[in-house]
Amino acid sequence: MVKYILKRLAYMVIVFLILSVLLFCLFKMVPGDPARMMVEGQKMSVSPEKYEMLYQEARARLGLDKPLVIQYFSWFGNMLRGDFGYSSVYRIPVLDLVGPPMRNTVCLNLVYYVILFLITIPLGIKAAVKQNSPFDTTVQVTTIIGISIPSFITALIFIFLFAITLPIFPISGMVTTGAGYTGLRAVIDYLYHLCLPVIVMVFAGLGGLTRYVRGALLDALSMDYVRTARAKGLREKTVIYKHAFRNALIPITGYVVGSIVAIFGGSIIIETLFSWKGVGKLLIDSLNQQDYTVALAMQMFYILLALAANLITDLCYCLVDPRIKLE
Repeated sequence: MVKYILKRLAYMVIVFLILSVLLFCLFKMVPGDPARMMVEGQKMSVSPEKYEMLYQEARARLGLDKPLVIQYFSWFGNMLRGDFGYSSVYRIPVLDLVGPPMRNTVCLNLVYYVILFLITIPLGIKAAVKQNSPFDTTVQVTTIIGISIPSFITALIFIFLFAITLPIFPISGMVTTGAGYTGLRAVIDYLYHLCLPVIVMVFAGLGGLTRYVRGALLDALSMDYVRTARAKGLREKTVIYKHAFRNALIPITGYVVGSIVAIFGGSIIIETLFSWKGVGKLLIDSLNQQDYTVALAMQMFYILLALAANLITDLCYCLVDPRIKLE
């Protein structure tokens, strides 16, 4: 186990280094000058000589006056020390900029995944147990429809139905504009604005996980040990939950672990449509505003999340099923 973890960590380091070089070079090739954007607002209020001096100072501050190789090693070394650079748009360190959106994204995704698992796992189990019944057919049809509709279409439909036609929820935003709530009322207002994005995300994710749980449990129920357990006269609930579902957890584990890691990743479409100030919206805004320091830092964070998720998933497979040997 220890040897496997060390090998995977070495693999993660190599992949991280390669992707860091590729992404750094890619963002450097994108048109735009972050230093010019930092001083553009002062162009009309100072002399051309002063403007050029401010521009050169901004280039030096961002490290753009150095050769590309030096820029990369400087950026990578600073990143390892926790310094992800300086936003050319917001004029603050990237780490300070990402903090509040990260909290909003974690809150949104945490509520979403808790509700999703509470609905889909029991639904998938019941659909598998009642295979080919009217209930199972209804679940199958509903989940196929849910999977077939893109999430942005689902979001627009729900906004039209529940924010415009029936104004139950706000269209977008995180707080009521101009309300100035504090304390408990502020928390309630925040959760109220959270409802519609979460409902859309749950509806969009319902089909995939429900069918995944159903399929995994059907595979387990077809095994010989289930027939043996039933032949011994065990109760059906014992057969399903103690024997079949425990083995069905093995393929589900990867999805669950990936979801836990994905809590820290933003949903770009949902956050943009609902003006939810999370990391997904921040990434899109930084790309639109050519704030590439922020975009690059967030891309590296997502790469690290993906690598960590793969390692944790493999380890969880081994813990759930002792028959799996990690080499």
